[in-house]
Amino acid sequence: MTQRNETMKPLTTEERHYLAGFLDADGSIFAQLVRGDDFKYKYRIRVSIGFYQNKRYNWFLENLQKDLKCGSIRTKNDGVTEYIITGTDPVKNLLLQLKDCLVLKKRQANLVLEILEQKKQIKSKADFLKVCQLTDKVAMLNYSKNYSKKRTITAKEVEKVLFSDELMSP
Repeated sequence: MTQRNETMKPLTTEERHYLAGFLDADGSIFAQLVRGDDFKYKYRIRVSIGFYQNKRYNWFLENLQKDLKCGSIRTKNDGVTEYIITGTDPVKNLLLQLKDCLVLKKRQANLVLEILEQKKQIKSKADFLKVCQLTDKVAMLNYSKNYSKKRTITAKEVEKVLFSDELMSP
């Protein structure tokens, strides 16, 4: 897996349109809740953008990574190479450049940008939970109901953990 994390270059109009089409067709915009005892609210919100191709075309994703100067690439056992960009700054930068050109994933892009804005304003468990609820909305836009049922870390799970002390009190 190769990881890059430099400042992303501004994209030309042609590059923005091409990448938006690629993301709409063979990509994903997602927000996840990740558990961790070291986190202030026992979870953190991770935002990512993924591009996927058959491993025959991993050279293309490597060139894209080199141009965008961020993210990591790995080839999975199923023969798919994925290029994943994770983290507030790179995801925000790319979505701001692509969102007006997106068609199918415009709602996900806007929700993830909203998550990134609201994350800055979290001052309480209740604030954190509201942002977690936005991650559920992104997941519902991305996946079928069957997949969403398999997700174990949802805003409801976070709520149980965050407010378990208050629920137990008489």
